[in-house]
Amino acid sequence: MPAVDLATSAVRIDEQDIRLLPKAEVHVHLEGTFALVDILRLAKESGERLPGPAATVFDVRTHDAFAMPEITTGGTRNGVGGAGLSGFLRFLDWQCGLVRSREQAARVAYAFAARQTASGIRYSDVIVNPTHWNAWHGREIELMEALAAGLDEAEQDGLCVTNIAYSLLRSQSSGEAEDVVAALADQRPRRVVALSVDGDEKSSGRTGEKFRTAFRAAESAGFHRTVHAGESSGPEGVWDALDHLHAERIDHGVRSIEDAALVRRLVDEGIPLGVCPRSNVALGLYADWASHPLPQLVDAGVRVTLNTDDPAPLACTLDEDWAVAAATYGFDRADLVGFAAESIRASFADDDLKRDLLVELARAAAPEGAP
Repeated sequence: MPAVDLATSAVRIDEQDIRLLPKAEVHVHLEGTFALVDILRLAKESGERLPGPAATVFDVRTHDAFAMPEITTGGTRNGVGGAGLSGFLRFLDWQCGLVRSREQAARVAYAFAARQTASGIRYSDVIVNPTHWNAWHGREIELMEALAAGLDEAEQDGLCVTNIAYSLLRSQSSGEAEDVVAALADQRPRRVVALSVDGDEKSSGRTGEKFRTAFRAAESAGFHRTVHAGESSGPEGVWDALDHLHAERIDHGVRSIEDAALVRRLVDEGIPLGVCPRSNVALGLYADWASHPLPQLVDAGVRVTLNTDDPAPLACTLDEDWAVAAATYGFDRADLVGFAAESIRASFADDDLKRDLLVELARAAAPEGAP
């Protein structure tokens, strides 16, 4: 990709054109894709009151029992980012606690695949952190199977192919993490292809060394590894993810730009970053899109994918965010084709699907009238 000039007055790329590009999304949380209608239905089914007005349920500052966390990343804005990362995670605990049956879990998974398909996403590595789903504590493998049933039905109906990255929470103990991996390796729940870790590292502290044994066991068992780092942590979190956890992909990773040696390592080792600009801005990590380090990472030669993170509370879709990125940073259609290709290559899809999607992308990217 060419060097990015923020002063460039690029021709706006329409979202419809972006939807037509076959692509993958590699950094999106199932917990962050519950539409308002899904939440309202689940709350009624579960007999639970909403935490605040329906019209502003994603604005945590409007919740009846709102309290700012003592320690949190961000939190300088209103809306979903009003209480920072830790406050947002508390909302996910409430929301996911509404899912109490296999049928509800399967429905949530099916709706996710439909949402992805509408943006032209053909494959997703969806992150699921069972610690948010409090009705399933002690039944995490059963939750994975219920979600897989919904994803199976979606794929049969021609929707986005989706696999699961099972995510640890940073505050879990090393023993809990090792038990999770042992269960995954023993029971091999369908569609679980990777181990992840997420949460607010600002409140939990550095966790790379704590989860080293669990991630090495996952690697030995044939699971992929993807790690949230370089968001609530600085560059040191990314170093830990690479050195201790053997991460194949970094979720966020944007603060790597603060360490030139780390940027060189990411380039040299071809480690992809699952970057989510809107999320970083909403949580207050960066003031606006123009100050986000995405273009610097691209110019440095880092493998970058563009993702939504938590699209429902952030009120976005992937095609919309790609259009904003193009308008902000001067990306043209060829650049977006490049992002689509990188998303496929960086995904944990199987080799045959990657090959097919790249062929399909090449056809979609060809000029009109080309053979």
